[in-house]
Amino acid sequence: MDHKREMASATMKDVAESAGVSTATVSRALMSPEKVSALTRQKVEQAVLAVGYSPHALSRNLKRNESRTILVVVPDICDPFFAEVIQGIERTAAQHGYLVLLGDCAQQNQQEKTFINLIITKQIDGMLLLGSDLPFDASKEEQHNLPPMVMANEFAPELELPTVHIDNLTAAFEAVNYLLRLGHKHIACITGPENMPLCQYRLQGYIQALRRSGINVDSHAIIRGDFDFESGAQALDQLMNLSTPPTAIFCHNDIMAIGAMYQAKKIGLRIPQDLSIVGFDDIKISQYYDPPLTTVAQPRFQIGEQAMLLLLEQLNGNNVQSGSRLLDSELIVRGSTAAPKR
Repeated sequence: MDHKREMASATMKDVAESAGVSTATVSRALMSPEKVSALTRQKVEQAVLAVGYSPHALSRNLKRNESRTILVVVPDICDPFFAEVIQGIERTAAQHGYLVLLGDCAQQNQQEKTFINLIITKQIDGMLLLGSDLPFDASKEEQHNLPPMVMANEFAPELELPTVHIDNLTAAFEAVNYLLRLGHKHIACITGPENMPLCQYRLQGYIQALRRSGINVDSHAIIRGDFDFESGAQALDQLMNLSTPPTAIFCHNDIMAIGAMYQAKKIGLRIPQDLSIVGFDDIKISQYYDPPLTTVAQPRFQIGEQAMLLLLEQLNGNNVQSGSRLLDSELIVRGSTAAPKR
């Protein structure tokens, strides 16, 4: 009897027991996600995957062959940048009766089989990629057999997907140009991972701003970081040990900028009197740090919202052309930047 039960398909009751909620709550979370809290939805989503709940048990609309579920693939779920993007996705999805599953690409080796299984068993109707890569290997021909996909935050032309993002090159150019207008001549750059297209665009914006002002680009003043606090702090040490240390630093995200600010103060530098620092993203902590961080603000909620709306267009049978949908960014000037000392 127990063996037969193990072989049987998971039921809504199994999901409810795994999530620690009632079957009625499971039903609401799956069919009307806007009627339950985000925490409850997350518990139910995780339980669905944990017990292997069949897509046919999700009260699937058999006529249209829908699961009413989408998969959001996140490069690193611990990065606070993605919180508001995901919030924009979830709120828009809930308004249209869709459930959101989150997949963390930081654990891609372990997750790859799960992602593929969700597609093969038709447990998801579409995918939103918050990075520049598919979470599994697929040729261009094989991509045509995948569910509808939209990319948010990144732009990778080779994938030929509709994309929602900002103009990273121009945003970086304007941030560095602001430092130049303040009078800085020695401006360093702490970049993000080399394989990320947005980092390549931001680096080009930095280089173009310097060249436009007739300043030679010093490769030693460009340090590769990893979008975390530690790499920002380590890069600061390297830069301040140059024969001509920078008077200003442009960072590819706020996390590295805050790491650099922390390390600068640790070695006795005053910000912005001795060193100006600019970040990118305008995450919440940037306005509460000491001093508050000058940074490029991205409309993160709108990026998620617009990406979900694009995906809904495809799910409703409309033809959505690939290419870039640009949203506006804005340089927010705060206390971490000032003119250099004479």
